[in-house]
Amino acid sequence: MKATRFYSIHKELKAKMVEFAGFEMPIQYPQGIIHEHLVVRKQVGVFDVSHMGEFEVRGKDALAFVQHISVNDASKLAIGQAQYSALPYNEGGLVDDMLVYNIGDYIMLVVNGANIDKDWAWVNANKGNFDVELTDASDDFNLLAVQGPDSLKTLQKLTETDLSAIEYYHFTFGKMAGFDAIISRTGYTGELGFEIYFKGDDEVATKMWNAIFEAGAEFGIEPIGLAARDTLRLEKGYCLYGNDIDQTTNPIEASLGWITKINKGEFVGKAPIAEMKEKGATRKLVGFISDADKFIPRHHYEIYSPEGNKIGHVTSGNISPILNKPIGMGYVEAAFSKPDTEIEIEARGKRFKAKVAKLPFVV
Repeated sequence: MKATRFYSIHKELKAKMVEFAGFEMPIQYPQGIIHEHLVVRKQVGVFDVSHMGEFEVRGKDALAFVQHISVNDASKLAIGQAQYSALPYNEGGLVDDMLVYNIGDYIMLVVNGANIDKDWAWVNANKGNFDVELTDASDDFNLLAVQGPDSLKTLQKLTETDLSAIEYYHFTFGKMAGFDAIISRTGYTGELGFEIYFKGDDEVATKMWNAIFEAGAEFGIEPIGLAARDTLRLEKGYCLYGNDIDQTTNPIEASLGWITKINKGEFVGKAPIAEMKEKGATRKLVGFISDADKFIPRHHYEIYSPEGNKIGHVTSGNISPILNKPIGMGYVEAAFSKPDTEIEIEARGKRFKAKVAKLPFVV
């Protein structure tokens, strides 16, 4: 099993470690998931997400290649800009979702840690006659996500770069705590935040971590585990690969039509995706909320209409620490996808009432 360069720090902080994406990662720290969640919503928290994958695409056909293998339109990216996108299969399902960074002389694809090997094989399998050089730089990068209302004030102490000038889904190269870094105004929490990509050994990683925590001490900065990362993204309605999207889900039914640019030209999986967009999806990914007590919606729970007909299944769910109510996402028949539509979710042999809700759950 792999370990990030922050592993010893997590152990010192008495994090509960679990196997995730081939790494031993912190799922939570001693004060617990709800506490960590609220720290990010109200103050500032730091996630070690160094398990994520980074692929570099170079060569004269770099842009054309990325256009071919992704659903979004990377030609719209200015240098220093990132976009949310996805890798589609020929059948229209999704290999993975990802971020695409226009570095200038190359393009960087940031993919999910659990999918690095699969994605790398798929990207190479679709190289064809494109004049590109592909590099898997995943093991070279450390990645810290510093998220929350006080993230900018924390990090601004450590860099001469004007962080307030970096727009959402933009990035710049700069020094952070004295080290070269890609400073990206992105994150998976919906809060003000930055993702810091930097290279270096355990000593460099430790110095960066310590500098960030010293800078954020006055704001109550804390380390945050993967469990709170999941509840934070769920409150914002962000998809999680393997739950809400996978090889069976077309981006149109997954409510990802906004990142799927049918008119950009040919790309892998275009025909079945365009067909679904034209004809309409028979099922849709929706959010839902419940007032039921003692109920936590879980992945794969079945969803029913009030009349008792099975209409879909839950893909993600939990108790929202902000709303203190059960929330979740799932696929339902298109006729039941409008907000405020009443549904029922079966758990432990009982059915709990819920309503389809507009996303995000927490603004």
